[in-house]
Amino acid sequence: MPSSPLQRRGRFGMRSFRMPPPATLCLIYLSSIIVGAGLLSLPFATAPDVDIGLMTAVFISTSAVTVTGLSTVDVGATFSLFGEVVIAALIQLGGLGLMTFAVMVLSALGIPVGMPQRLILREDLGQTTLNNLTVLVRIILVVALTCELVATCILSFVFIPEFGVAHGMWLALFHAISAFNNAGFSLLPTGLVPYVADPIVNIVIPVLFILGGLGFVVVGDIYQKRSWQRLTLHSKLMLSGSACLIGFGFVTFALLEWTNPGTLGALPSSGQRLWASWFQAVTPRTAGFNTLDTGAMHDSTTMLTMLLMFVGGGSTSTAGGIKVTTLIVLIVATIAFFRRTSGLNIFGRSLKMEEVMKVLALTTVSIILVFVGLFFVSISHDGEFLDLAFEVVSAFGTVGLSRGATAELDGIGLSFIMLMMFAGRVGPLALGFFLATRSAPRVKFAPGQIYLG
Repeated sequence: MPSSPLQRRGRFGMRSFRMPPPATLCLIYLSSIIVGAGLLSLPFATAPDVDIGLMTAVFISTSAVTVTGLSTVDVGATFSLFGEVVIAALIQLGGLGLMTFAVMVLSALGIPVGMPQRLILREDLGQTTLNNLTVLVRIILVVALTCELVATCILSFVFIPEFGVAHGMWLALFHAISAFNNAGFSLLPTGLVPYVADPIVNIVIPVLFILGGLGFVVVGDIYQKRSWQRLTLHSKLMLSGSACLIGFGFVTFALLEWTNPGTLGALPSSGQRLWASWFQAVTPRTAGFNTLDTGAMHDSTTMLTMLLMFVGGGSTSTAGGIKVTTLIVLIVATIAFFRRTSGLNIFGRSLKMEEVMKVLALTTVSIILVFVGLFFVSISHDGEFLDLAFEVVSAFGTVGLSRGATAELDGIGLSFIMLMMFAGRVGPLALGFFLATRSAPRVKFAPGQIYLG
């Protein structure tokens, strides 16, 4: 009998097990978290006379690898330069995809990329085919490094006058890496709150959010086609959907918070309030930076932010969430149902029912994960329910925005937040493998009927 897909015969006839790509991908990310935690636990990784403990090291490493940005400590004051470099490296690895770097190293050494590596890379990049994966990897690295270097040069004009050349350049580079990878880590004690009205920060950082959140396929498609008519359906959906979500968030946030003395109401001019509204509309797209006190927002604005965090960014991007294209397909399918139409058409292209089933599966699993995570976190912490829900959604969407509840959690609560961050980053990739795998039914059953609604 043929061997199982998960096993193959070794050199001496022994059966050796081979993990499927999703399991291998999870193991790679988990290994990176362990290595990162070990490096952050070293004595010279923290500031003098600072002992963070193993739990904090694991939490920060998990948050960095999953490009979330949630933290239980002041990163800039807690870690030394070595520790900050480790965090930046973990963010870059986790954001661009660990397999992306592995493939580039193999290519540089002249080692051909085999089918197992291509399968893992396909899951890491959220692709459905194995074609042109190495080309996509090169596009990812070129786009990422170019954006980060340009942003570093521009942000240096903000940080160097205040912090000096050496420290100012490092702050610019760290925030550029964190922003492009949608991580949300900051080395400043109050984040970017002091720069709420700074035009450079309010333009460069959100642009990095958007480029990283659109996805490398979209950025590459724009660079190659440079025409709306020639763009792929995925690119059109991402661009139009992102524009609508940002516009909706910008207008709604401004209306809800304009007179709130804890947020926009504390700013002296309308221009500053508009800058802050713009920034807060973009950052829930899994970016995680903030220029206002998130804990002072109205409950309605908090719910709006949670919705934007849950949706997230795009596929093959540094963002998390269920993705913009998933939300669009859900909306289009719902409209088609009420119109009693049998087909789904978007921008002159039709979608198969199989695509609808995929987004339904992804959304259902995501909702279940959020509710299960909230349930377990609330067992060990009886804090404000909305704050707990905000932290859980932020962790699942790998956003990093916080209302302060994460720092109040005990070891059990922090463990479940870490699981949510890991599931939010790796879970959709693993789920995509099963969604892309077809199996023909061996037995066909007679049709049945159920009553819905």
